[in-house]
Amino acid sequence: MALRMESQEVQDVHMKRNAALRALPLYLREEDPQFFKSWSYLELRFSRPVRLIGTTMYIAQTILYTGMVIYAPALALNQITGLDLWGVLVATGAVCIVYCTLGGLKAVIWTDVMQMVIMLAGFVAVIARGAVLQGGLTNIWEDAGKGGRLDAFDFDPDPLKRHTFWTIVVGGSVMWVSVYSINQSQVQRYISCKTLRHAKMSLYVNLVGLWLTVSLAVFSGLTMFSIYKNCDPLENGDIGTPDQMLPYLVMDILAAYPGIPGLFVAAAYSGTLSTVSSSINALVAVTVEDFILPVFKNLTEKQVSWMNMGLSVFFGAVCIGMAGVASVMGSILQAALSIFGMISGPLLGLYLLGMLFRTSNSIGALVGMIIGLVLTLWVGIGSQIYPSTAEKTNPLPVSTVDCNSTMSQNVTTPAPWTSPVTLTSQPHVRPPLADSWYSLSYLYFCLLGTLTTMVVGLLVSMATGGCKQDEKNPELFVKASDLFSFSCCGKSKVSEVTEKSATDFNTVADNPTFTDFEMKSKDPERATKL
Repeated sequence: MALRMESQEVQDVHMKRNAALRALPLYLREEDPQFFKSWSYLELRFSRPVRLIGTTMYIAQTILYTGMVIYAPALALNQITGLDLWGVLVATGAVCIVYCTLGGLKAVIWTDVMQMVIMLAGFVAVIARGAVLQGGLTNIWEDAGKGGRLDAFDFDPDPLKRHTFWTIVVGGSVMWVSVYSINQSQVQRYISCKTLRHAKMSLYVNLVGLWLTVSLAVFSGLTMFSIYKNCDPLENGDIGTPDQMLPYLVMDILAAYPGIPGLFVAAAYSGTLSTVSSSINALVAVTVEDFILPVFKNLTEKQVSWMNMGLSVFFGAVCIGMAGVASVMGSILQAALSIFGMISGPLLGLYLLGMLFRTSNSIGALVGMIIGLVLTLWVGIGSQIYPSTAEKTNPLPVSTVDCNSTMSQNVTTPAPWTSPVTLTSQPHVRPPLADSWYSLSYLYFCLLGTLTTMVVGLLVSMATGGCKQDEKNPELFVKASDLFSFSCCGKSKVSEVTEKSATDFNTVADNPTFTDFEMKSKDPERATKL
């Protein structure tokens, strides 16, 4: 866990810089308001089919991921209260649907703020009580060191090992760049800022908050290990999945304090509601923008508003249904990151192909994206059917020497179907690829998809007339001339023109789309709906 924290901090710095200095100017072009439209970059740079395929991939990814996010706190509430798991899933999704439908982006932003405060309070409560029980934070740290939980740097370059310094820093960084650079849930926040400078500042503020959240989460894990170092609840059979560890800890050490278990449930739900509301809002935005408005061009503002509400309900219901899939995918964190990697990787490669290489064309983009997606789905689904062996996952030792029957007296028995299952009827029959290709670290899925899409896309573009295509709008490429924008066919005409660097963008003038919509709308509250 300490490895995760330290590596996360390193990769987040690069992630924020990439998103702030490279992606943001493409979304916040003062000169061309159409850049504000979701996923419009792919159509402007390549073609409409590329845009629609990219949007479809994003919708599929977001629905799958959101289902996992709904499942996680429902599992916690089931563990603590014994409420029916499906009832909890439906209730969780219903709450998100209601305030997304009625409040739009403004409701999403403000609830995110409150939810972060509650989430941090939950972590602090767990750490504080654990420190009292264990005799201080120093003892917790010493127990973690003796248990091997502070070995932060494993420099083994083997890509088949699940967690090493390289898989987390290299693979994780690429994945987070995709999240913060091209994910619509993030982009809709950038374009709601009044200026490019405000958008960049929001990213750096987010960086500080993310460091704090990750650090508290990591220390909560160390606290958990210190308390259960001689009686692991999972190994002892008190719980069914690793994702139930923290709810179990809360009921074990905080059940006697009125309101504290409820605070933890609120903290768990805060993270979920924040993510789910953002996802539903983004799904509605891209669906309306890319699939509905181009077909039904004469819709009134009121009709669009009702359509937004209907789509919020629809996507919320679909995400609730997908939460059931999460119950068979093992670790929620790994499954969620795997989904992001499998689909975001090819999408990031598609954007980078367009931003960096003037030679790339729509044919190369389509072929590269399809092959990249096929590869990541192949390895991702294969890894679910044939999970990696302990040699690759390298689990740390746990103990049950001090376990007794009284430890789980405050804990509700989990629902039987919350235990993870494998997706194969013959778990002991492993093909040759199971211990090689299918054992690739899930953190490399995004990198695999990105590189495959870029390499294949560039080669196919060069073979299909990419060097002879008409010059594209220079605003579609990363700035600073040929330092960041490359051409495999020699220096292009565009590169001979003096281009503005990223610092030349007007970071003081108001975002035209933001202010025009805000000032001209008869109903100011509607400015936050889509």
